[in-house]
Formats: sequence, C-alpha cells, structure tokens
Amino acid sequence: MNWSAIGLSLKLATSVAGILLVAGLPIAYWTTFSRWRWKFLVEAVVALPLVLPPTVLGYYILVGLGPRNFPGRLWQSWFGHTLPFTFEGLLLASVLYSLPFAVQPFSAGFESVDRSLIEAAWTLGASRLRTFFRVILPLSAAGAITGVVLSFAHTIGEFGVVLMVGGNIPGVTRTVSIDIYDQAQAGNYAVANRTALVLLLFSFVVLSGIYATNRRALSLWRKR
Repeated sequence: MNWSAIGLSLKLATSVAGILLVAGLPIAYWTTFSRWRWKFLVEAVVALPLVLPPTVLGYYILVGLGPRNFPGRLWQSWFGHTLPFTFEGLLLASVLYSLPFAVQPFSAGFESVDRSLIEAAWTLGASRLRTFFRVILPLSAAGAITGVVLSFAHTIGEFGVVLMVGGNIPGVTRTVSIDIYDQAQAGNYAVANRTALVLLLFSFVVLSGIYATNRRALSLWRKR
C-alpha cells in the first residue's frame, strides 16, 4: 500500500474536520435559530455540494482559485504561488465539498434541544454564548460528533474534487482514493484491492461508531 498517500489523506481529513468544527458550528447555529425569512437561500448554498457532481464543483473551485480571479491573485501576491495543485488549495476545496456533511448534523443536533431549556437559561441571565456552551452544545453532542466524523470520513474518500483541484502529485496531492485509481489503471489489482478493503473497513467502523454514539446519547437523554 502507498503509505504516503494514506498519510496525506489522514492529514487532509483531520485538517478538514477541525476547520469544519470551528466554522460549521456558527453556521449551523445561525441556520437553526435565525428567523430571517430568506435563510433558506443560505441553507441551499451550504447543501449544494450534496447534489453537484464533484467534477463540476471542483471545476468552479479550480477556476475561482486560479490567478485570473481575485482570490487566486490575492493568494499569489501574498505567498508567491497559486493555490491549485497545492495542499492548501486541496484543503480549501475539501472544506467546501464537505461543508454540508458537518453543518447538517450540527443543525439536526441543535434542533433536537428543547427550546424551553434555552429560554430558561436566558431567563436566569445567561448570555447567548454561555447558553450555547453550557446548554445547547452538551445536549447536541451526538450531532456534533456525527458532523465531525462524517466530514473526516467523507474527506478520506474524496476523488473528483481532489483530482480537479489538486491533481495527482506524489507526496503533495495524491490521496488514497487517487492512488487506488492509479493502481487499477496500471493493472495492479492486488494492491488496489488491499487499499480499497482498508477504506471499506474504515467506512464500516466509522458508521458503526456514529450509530453507537447516537444510540448511547439518546439512551442517556431518556435516563435524564
């Protein structure tokens, strides 16, 4: 197996999960509790990667990050190189692609919290920030864990967006999914099969852990 590709995929997935935990929680909080009548437009934008073909999303990200557009020119003026076909560009693309896999479980967790508990905290003088960390987040922990794990697992298996934005540079942007494709294309089916089997088992363990966590969280809530 290509341990370099596996290590790069783990590094990318861990980075994406961490970024989405920090960035996704405020987005999910706003979409859950905001009363703005047009917030469905924001929800649609967040969920767009779920329905867009990965190559289409990857193409627009590639064009947007290129030197002909403002984000790409700004990055190049600061760091002296373009974002496409670098780990940084791959990280940004992966964050955008995995955004709904974090935000939607976060929102589902927030929606499951009893509103009367939130209002009681406000009545007792707790600020919104304190209420979030002391009431909302603990009671929606299962959703938070699910969002983090799903965004991590989803990034591990990315292919289309990774190939469009990062290419296939060994040690830089060649992830484990691209390595499986390369091995299959070269006729190394035994190597491709071993790596694919590892990903299959990993995906099964991740899903089993999510269901077990949610069931345990529901059981603890009922006992309370």
